[in-house]
Amino acid sequence: MSDAFGAWVGRVEEARDRISAKQARQMAATLGVAGDFHDGAPLPPLWHWMGWTPEAAMAELGPDGHPARGGFLPPVPLERRMWAGGRLRFLAPLRIGEELFRRSEILKVSEKTGTTGRMVFVTVRHDVHGAAGLAVEEEQDIVFIAMPERFAPPPPVAAPVAEWSEAVAMDEVRLFRYSALTFNAHRIHFDLPYATGVEKYPGLVVHGPMQAMLLMEAARARRGGAVPEGYRFRGVRPLFHFDATRLQGVGDSLATVNGDGLVCMQAEIAWGD
Repeated sequence: MSDAFGAWVGRVEEARDRISAKQARQMAATLGVAGDFHDGAPLPPLWHWMGWTPEAAMAELGPDGHPARGGFLPPVPLERRMWAGGRLRFLAPLRIGEELFRRSEILKVSEKTGTTGRMVFVTVRHDVHGAAGLAVEEEQDIVFIAMPERFAPPPPVAAPVAEWSEAVAMDEVRLFRYSALTFNAHRIHFDLPYATGVEKYPGLVVHGPMQAMLLMEAARARRGGAVPEGYRFRGVRPLFHFDATRLQGVGDSLATVNGDGLVCMQAEIAWGD
């Protein structure tokens, strides 16, 4: 299947945007992060994800709430789309209110067969520039799979013994606020009948990027707010709005863990010291 999308490899998209102080304060309120978020203040790492949000009209959305495929991303004919993980390097500070420039390029389209059947992976490179120059190098992995007939969770990964752990309240309101801040209309995050009836999940799915941001902020809080040199994360199991969720860490390894003690997202943070 991926051979059909070879023309998409190397495709480039460029865009400019700004993250306002109000957006930053709203994200801080959603994540439970304290701070003074004003124009000119540093934009915390990963918060650039509030930028470059979709501008598709209602008529241009697919049944899942995502913009219809076939524009920048290839039109993969598999119904379910997920942000599977990513890798980032932080090279220079971004600041609230400054103009940001992002260059995006499709690096790879590949097909694999897993326990859920066919999977198509699309790797996108993002270079984000601010006033200080190139600030963030990011690779994002997007996976497309067929719509399942029933919920079949992946093999469980038991959470390791943690050096630190903290509970985080997860519910419909937090998911809605995060969807609004990132203008993410994917219905699995806020439409319970759709999530359970169409995509066969047992509940609303917690955004992978929000899990990555919560882990980042928990790790930074233990380093006095320091900004890391690198960060990588990968979703290994869906996390749901009803889960008794906790964040935990062992050295530079981080994870979100559900009420059954199973890892939902794995992350590694590199401090460069």
